[in-house]
Amino acid sequence: MSAPVSTVEDAILAALATVNDPEIRRPITELGMVRSATIGADGVVRVELLLTVAGCPLKDKLRTDITAAVAAVPGVAGVEIDFGVMSPEQRQSLQAQLRGGGASEEPVIPFAQPGSRTRVYAVASGKGGVGKSSVTVNLAAALAARGLSVGVVDADIYGHSVPRMLGADGRPTRVEDMIMPPQSHGVKVISIGMFTSGNAAVVWRGPMLHRALQQFLADVYWGDLDVLLLDLPPGTGDVAISLAQLLPNSEILIVTTPQTAAAEVAERAGAIALQTHQRVVGVIENMSWLELPDGSRMEIFGAGGGTAVAESLSRTIGAQVPLLGQIPLDTRVREAGDAGNPIVLAAPDSPAAQALGGVADRLALRRESLLGKPLGLKPAGR
Repeated sequence: MSAPVSTVEDAILAALATVNDPEIRRPITELGMVRSATIGADGVVRVELLLTVAGCPLKDKLRTDITAAVAAVPGVAGVEIDFGVMSPEQRQSLQAQLRGGGASEEPVIPFAQPGSRTRVYAVASGKGGVGKSSVTVNLAAALAARGLSVGVVDADIYGHSVPRMLGADGRPTRVEDMIMPPQSHGVKVISIGMFTSGNAAVVWRGPMLHRALQQFLADVYWGDLDVLLLDLPPGTGDVAISLAQLLPNSEILIVTTPQTAAAEVAERAGAIALQTHQRVVGVIENMSWLELPDGSRMEIFGAGGGTAVAESLSRTIGAQVPLLGQIPLDTRVREAGDAGNPIVLAAPDSPAAQALGGVADRLALRRESLLGKPLGLKPAGR
């Protein structure tokens, strides 16, 4: 004997609740996207789904996921989906729900709030060409592969390259004035390159850079992140100063090569922490050596730069700044980055991937500071 219709419909709604919106990563039933779901006498389920915007780029993904979930319900003979679009009022309600407040509230930077548990790492270098962006995207992919919720802000406005290196070729979707970031390899990504036409150059002065960074942090819906990485431009210019103002709790990761000239410049990038009162979490030495077929190492860029930077910053800042890892030179790092598939995923057993994974492990397991965090303690009564 077949189950009562009400029971089947309940099972259909339960199945729909297992389908997440690909951009927001929350159940479509929770987001108010399911307008109706009914089953006819022929066993065909008809679902009316409201997209956040017309022409949603992930419409086919939703169709596939909904069909698979509902078709698995006993008694369902087929699935038909009718796509509609949310009204402005519905989008405003969704925006308010995601922000956790009223729709008219001014966007705030969630990572700067006292209760935020997101670890924010600003990846910096004194000069360009040391592989800072490669390190950033590989750390992001490695942390996501370890089960953490990770986001990356491509804060190098003039030299943006993160979308290509992560294979994030999607365009952000807007829900009212909220931006949904594309995702790749389990990492949420935002970059000015997602808003420009082709390979157009960005020619902005300092105030525009500050505003762009502020929008990336406040207007983008990041959800509950464990780790946020920011790929900073080289040096100690406008973006580094803006970051310290917008995210004073962010910590700095310094990337250098073993070369003395690069190490000296990297020290300046780390020493900015004295003025901004940020913590330098460690130094990463990139392109440390080239492993030859006979097992020997060729130190193309010299040796000792990472150690020198770590020791110098420890003395300057007055706190221990460790050398987190040394990444060997490997052409596969470049090849994987150009292909949009970071080496930690493309060749996880390679020496470079192993070294990058070791740094990711240290960042993932770092104990959280209690500085500035409410402990919930009350004085004993007398």
